Amino acid sequence: MNQAIQFLKENLWIILVIIVGIFLLSFLFYALGMMGRIGLIKGTYKAETGAQSLAFGELWSESLPYFWRVLGLNLLLGLLIFILIVPLVILGIVTAGVGFVCLLPLLCILIPVSWVLMVLIEQTQAAIVIEDLGMMDGIRRGWDVVKSNPGAMIIMALILGIGSVIVGIVFAIPIILAVIPLVLGAANLRESLTPVWITLACCLAYMPVLIFLNGIISAYIQSAWTLTFMQAGKSKESSSAIVEPNA
Repeated sequence: MNQAIQFLKENLWIILVIIVGIFLLSFLFYALGMMGRIGLIKGTYKAETGAQSLAFGELWSESLPYFWRVLGLNLLLGLLIFILIVPLVILGIVTAGVGFVCLLPLLCILIPVSWVLMVLIEQTQAAIVIEDLGMMDGIRRGWDVVKSNPGAMIIMALILGIGSVIVGIVFAIPIILAVIPLVLGAANLRESLTPVWITLACCLAYMPVLIFLNGIISAYIQSAWTLTFMQAGKSKESSSAIVEPNA
C-alpha cells in the first residue's frame, strides 16, 4: 500500500490524464447519443412529411444546429434532478436511514412527477427540432402540447413505459440463462472457475446483440414520441384555426 501511494504521488499526472480521458470519452459518447436522438427526431419528421430518402450525412448536418439547445435542455434537467435528489440523499445519510423512511411519501410523489418531466422533455426536444425553437421557447411549446393533450400523453407514456419494460425483460432472458451455470456451480467456485468463464463468455457474446436490440427499441420510442408531438401539435393548431374565425 505504501508503495502504491508513493507511486501515485510521484506520477500524479497519470491519474489526471486518466480522469481527463474518461471525462472526454464520456462526453463524446454522450454527445454522439444526443446527436442520434436529434437525428431520429429529424428523420421521423422528414419521413412523415414525405421525404423520399434519408441520407446519414444530410441528417447529421441538419441535426447540428439543434445540438447545443437539446444539450442545454438535458443539462437543465440533470441540474434539477441533482438539486432535488442530493439533499434527500444527504438527509438520509445524516439520519442513518431514518430520513429515507420519513421521505417515503415524498419519494412516491416524485415517481409521477418524474414521468411528467420525461414526457415534457420528449415533447420539448421534438418542439426544438421540428419547429426550430430555442430552449425556453421549446419548453413552453412542449408544456403547451402536454397540457392540451393529457389523455394522449398518459396513454403513450403507459404504452411505451410498460412495453419497454416487458421487451427489456425479454431481452434480458439470455443474460439470465447465462447466469444459471454460475448459480448452479457457486458451491464449487473454490475448486474451479469454469462457471464464471462460461457466464462471462456468454454475456460477452450476447452483448453486441443486446446493444443492437436496445438501439432498435430506443429508436422506436423516440420516433413514437416525435409522432405524438406532431399529431398533438397539429390537432391543437387545427382547433385554434377553427375557433379564431368564429371569434
